[in-house]
Amino acid sequence: MTTRILPAAGDPDAARAIVALLSQLPDAEPAAPVPDSTTLLDTLFRLAADSLDELPEVVLVHERIGPVPALELIREVALRFPAVGVVLISSDAGPALFSAAMDSGARGLIGLPLAYEELAARVHAAAQWSAGVRRHLGRGPEAPAGPGGRVVTVTGAKGGVGATFTAVQFALAAAAAGRRTALVDLDLQAGDVGSYLDVQFRRSIADLAGIQDISPRVLQDAVYEDRTGLALLLAPADGERGEEVDERAARHVIGALRARYELVVIDCGSQVTGANATAVELADLAVMVTTPDVVAVRAAKRTVRMWERLQVRKAEDTTMVVNRWSRHTEIQPSLIEKITKTRPTRTPVPAAFKELQAVVDAGRVQDLDNRSTVKQALWTLAGELGLLAAPDAPAGSPAPAGSGSALALRAAGPMARLRRGREG
Repeated sequence: MTTRILPAAGDPDAARAIVALLSQLPDAEPAAPVPDSTTLLDTLFRLAADSLDELPEVVLVHERIGPVPALELIREVALRFPAVGVVLISSDAGPALFSAAMDSGARGLIGLPLAYEELAARVHAAAQWSAGVRRHLGRGPEAPAGPGGRVVTVTGAKGGVGATFTAVQFALAAAAAGRRTALVDLDLQAGDVGSYLDVQFRRSIADLAGIQDISPRVLQDAVYEDRTGLALLLAPADGERGEEVDERAARHVIGALRARYELVVIDCGSQVTGANATAVELADLAVMVTTPDVVAVRAAKRTVRMWERLQVRKAEDTTMVVNRWSRHTEIQPSLIEKITKTRPTRTPVPAAFKELQAVVDAGRVQDLDNRSTVKQALWTLAGELGLLAAPDAPAGSPAPAGSGSALALRAAGPMARLRRGREG
């Protein structure tokens, strides 16, 4: 079997040395090296747009790649292209970097200066892993090719502003439009997605927390296929199990879902945890839901500022949805935009709780009447946000976030960055 290898090295001398050694490997087909992270991602997106089979089995990332740091680039490639084995090449082959590289999604670490035996062993192991993943992805007719689907997070400024209801309606609208949609409850201790849809299921996201490589079969066992057409990944019934879902687990689960569904809608609740901060960081679209009152707007501002301090997402890259709005409300969307510095939507959601009370009390929000002004507003909003149709750009292409560059990802998790800031 021929192994296709794509080297990525910003240093021309390093690139030549890598290609020279790769050319000596049996059954290896090295591609021309790419000089930077942007070119690497563009190349992989272009290949994936044609077919999963067009992607190289192995990508080698040199430590001096740029402009995106090597660990961030590895994490991005691993999340967007889960069937590609990524190997880091670095002068530091110590246990700390090895652990960080594995956490980022690398399949191996090669020390500098390059040695033929080590290069051959790591490339062979990554290629075998890639072949196994592709066999898994190829088992089901519904497994999509390419870089994966779009991730949308919905966060409440505080409890009770309607974030879960909004997330559920976004997912229902997308499913009704024919998109293969997963709805994830990442409000780990107080998740209500199952209650809103009248679903009881013994599996939850906590059952995936300790699994390193989440295959489609493993994912299928944890997901509830609802009659609405949604694939539901619920919060654990026992709230204390939510602690099992840390930042690392959240990354793995979101990567597995992105690889299998066109759209992944995540209800993040209103509390900032390592897991849901990671979800917001990875999201192509981050939605904040607030109501037009002083307490909620202050809470929205507080959360958005925390995201900025954690380098999770900039305020201007956060989309604000105003729920329970009326023309007579003193705090209007334009004022909320000014206070929070977020990106407003054109469609506010009206205050019409009487329309919702019966279906919410029954736990059957999927039965909300099509004439409901709230449902009409939320489904219109889903269209405004691009959730009802595949985007023109390749599915899963990164949205501006965090630093404002194309990648929102960071080498360390958001809560770890906060802890380091406090210690400094």
